[in-house]
Amino acid sequence: MNTYKVLAVSLGLTALAACNEPRGITEPGAAPGGVGQQAAAPHEELALRIARALQNPAFRAYVRAQIGASPFPEHKLQLQQFLQSHDSRALRVLGAANGLSASVVQAEAARAVPLEFYMPVPQHRAAWSGDDRILVATALTDGDAPVAFDPAGRRHQLRADRPPATPVLAVVPVETDFRPVICQDCGGPDDPPLPPPAPPASGLYLTRSHLEQDFEGWLKGNPEIEFHVLGQKGASDTLMSYQCAAATQSAPYSFDQESLDWSGSVLLFSKPQLDAYNTAHPNKNIRIFAVEDDDGPCDIRTDRKRLEVLLRAIDNAYQAVTAGNDSSTAGTPAFRRASSLYRVFTALASWIKSNDDPIGNAVEDAVVGAYLAGYNWHLKGDNNVTNGRIRLEMR
Repeated sequence: MNTYKVLAVSLGLTALAACNEPRGITEPGAAPGGVGQQAAAPHEELALRIARALQNPAFRAYVRAQIGASPFPEHKLQLQQFLQSHDSRALRVLGAANGLSASVVQAEAARAVPLEFYMPVPQHRAAWSGDDRILVATALTDGDAPVAFDPAGRRHQLRADRPPATPVLAVVPVETDFRPVICQDCGGPDDPPLPPPAPPASGLYLTRSHLEQDFEGWLKGNPEIEFHVLGQKGASDTLMSYQCAAATQSAPYSFDQESLDWSGSVLLFSKPQLDAYNTAHPNKNIRIFAVEDDDGPCDIRTDRKRLEVLLRAIDNAYQAVTAGNDSSTAGTPAFRRASSLYRVFTALASWIKSNDDPIGNAVEDAVVGAYLAGYNWHLKGDNNVTNGRIRLEMR
């Protein structure tokens, strides 16, 4: 074999070996911000610190116990609070495992956005016994491919569309209301009975909801579905949210849809609210808009241009009959289709900011020209795609 053939074979074997090497993994102990690498974002730094600390069996048991005892949905913990609880136990363990002082780890946590810490996959929560077969994964935006670290400090790139077999602890931006859980009925046996609940308020109610997808990546756990009543802001050509129904809201606006189908009864907008809106904004009807929350309870934060395109496409498809209002007659309550007055939406309000996923604007079935038993409004999303169906009732 001549020199050129030897060189060609050598290069070919080298290329083949490179193709077979695992991708997206650093050597154990290698920091993500080393020489020749871009410095890691604070949430990745913290994920790496936690993963290395999980080499410690006692710390693994502590993490498992704290998650198991959490009173919040999906056993979530607010990460910055968790690090400082129990005399800053976690801060001290993370510092020791990473060759840092607790104060340095605390400063890293302070630089990060508010984060929550939990196991988003129920099967992982059930399977993890506190052993070292564990990953700590993070991503800022829903749909991003998560970056994960194992207890040896190796960096892994996970898939965005499905979780790995290895149990995963997530470090992700806060979606949960971590205010203390207040007991509503903690009286003793000798206490007088509580007064009967107030009768249901009159107004616009959601009684059924079906979604075509959950609009939530696996790393972010259960979806946080919200329904907003949108209307004109003052005398301007902008939108604002007048009322939100969500899991974080108190009754009668408390609504928690954790799967594709939900049924029940939740108030979206009371009759006094609707009357006050109509008095202040005559002939300016309301939109019912659904989002999957990724960034702050009942505060719509999504791409401004995307929402503008979405609303424009829906209005164009249905001659702007994409809103609704009280259409009750004597003895017959009804919420029916109404003109959205397109000009109100030519300039979108500044409260639309970042990461929430728009599900859709409600359009009555008679406008869409499609009917499904049990539902009377369609949720129309990007490109006028039907993302769900809901039932709205005036009571």
